[in-house]
This record gives sequence, structure tokens and C-alpha cells, in this order.
Amino acid sequence: MSLALVHSRARAGVYAPAVQVEVHLSGGLPSTQIVGLPEAAVRESRDRVRAALLCAQFEFPARRITINLAPADLPKEGGRFDLPIALGILAASGQIDRATLTGHEFIGELALTGELRAVDGALPAAIAAAAEQRCLIVPAANAGEAALAQHASVKAARTLLEVCAALAGDKVLPAAQLPPMHTLAQPDLTDVRGQLQARRALEIAAAGGHHLLLLGSPGCGKTLLASRLPGILPEASEAEALEAAAIASVSGRGVDPGRWRQRPFRSPHHTASAVALVGGGCHESRLTRLSHEMRDCF
Repeated sequence: MSLALVHSRARAGVYAPAVQVEVHLSGGLPSTQIVGLPEAAVRESRDRVRAALLCAQFEFPARRITINLAPADLPKEGGRFDLPIALGILAASGQIDRATLTGHEFIGELALTGELRAVDGALPAAIAAAAEQRCLIVPAANAGEAALAQHASVKAARTLLEVCAALAGDKVLPAAQLPPMHTLAQPDLTDVRGQLQARRALEIAAAGGHHLLLLGSPGCGKTLLASRLPGILPEASEAEALEAAAIASVSGRGVDPGRWRQRPFRSPHHTASAVALVGGGCHESRLTRLSHEMRDCF
């Protein structure tokens, strides 16, 4: 049977919903069709995968290839499906054992040479894969970020050939290692001169976990005070740190190990509208705004 199934993960905000990459080979004129709500970058993966397989000395089947990204109603975007699509084609054509794909999940963009490039949202994918008790294989550039999910089994690979050799048992992929953790200095509340009532309010809000609303004319010290609030808050818990890091992961800016467990701080301009603060519009616009808002946090 010329059918293979590969597990992968999509990106939907800070979540990583499961995606099953189904590859079927049949007779007919050679063609490659990708279905399942793929955007332009996903549709273009057929050309990247073809070149990567040929450069890695694999055979690209001269058959009718149908690739289904299930569930069909979930939009798919980015180059994260290149690696699972390539493995699905190899398994469906009998060039690798399809049984070795069980228990693994794959994300990664393929260069034309077969090298793996980093993708956004590796940390949410690692957290979701751990919940399903599967091993996640990611590009080496995403290894440090994915390793923050300490209960996940994450392996790092540099090329498509390394992944295939590991599935065949000829190579052992290294486990993803945590990046060096170094604490960055935060603004200190002792830098604030005067403002005794405002400083007292910050201390009460930090001690009791209360909300805080700062009102005043521009230049009176609201941002100065708010930027000192994270310095008097306790370190974030493991779950809170993972949530904040997941936002940084999908924003495209990556996770800064120096701010691990530190409370994030966002400083919007005093003229920002309510729409600018909460977002709106299409999915891509929300992600762009999220990336801009997280610029000062991570």
C-alpha cells in the first residue's frame, strides 16, 4: 500500500494543534497535489521537498502524489511541514520504513540542500508532543527553545539525511539541550525619587497580586514606575514562564534565556487606542501586532 502517515504540529496562536500528514502514491501522470487548506508557503513545499530529496540522493517518485494535511478545516501556514511531507513521500515509496514514524512528530523547513531550517512555535509544539507522549524532532536551531519544555522528549537534527539515518537506527540524534540561563538585571524601584504614594501602591499590588491602574499626564512617571514593578515581583512559576515563552516563540523573535522566569513588561504609548491594545482583524495582523507588543518583553 502506497500510503504513509506522519505526525506534525500546526501553529494557531500560542497553541500547536496536531496535524496528520497523509501521503498517497497512485498511478497517472506525475504530479504533486497538497490539500487541507494550505497557504502559499505550504503549497510551495512540493518544490523544496523535491529538490531536498534529490540532493540527499533519494528518489522522488514519478507518480501521482496526493498530500493531505488533516484536519482539513485547520489553516496551514509556513514551511514547518516540509520535513514531515518529505518523510511521508519516502515512507509511501518504500525508501524508509513507515513503522519507524510511529511515536514521532516532526516540524522543520527544508532548504534545497536538505538542511533543516528553524520554524516559529517550536516550544508550543514540544509541549503538545509531550502531552501525546511522542518524541518531537526539530531543526537544530530550535533545539534550545524546545528544550524549555522539560517534560518533553525532543531530538535535534541538522539535515534530512540525519533524520532518515536516525529512523533507520544508524544514527542517534542528540537530545535538545537547555540554553545557558543567565539572569538579566531589571530596573530597580530605588531609582525612583519621590512618588511615595505611587511606590506604596506598587508594593501593595505586588504583595497582594492586585491589578494596578496608573493615571496621569504624559511625563509624570507612569512608565518609569510600571517598568520597576517586575523587579519587586516574585519569579514566575514553571507554568507561567512556559506561557510567556510560548508567546515569544510564536512572535518570531525567539525566546531569550536571560529572561526565563522574569516577569515581562510591556510599555504601550499613552496615546494607544483600545483597538491597538487588544488587537483585531485577520490572523496575520494579530500575530504581527503580538510580535511588536512583545518586542520589549523578550
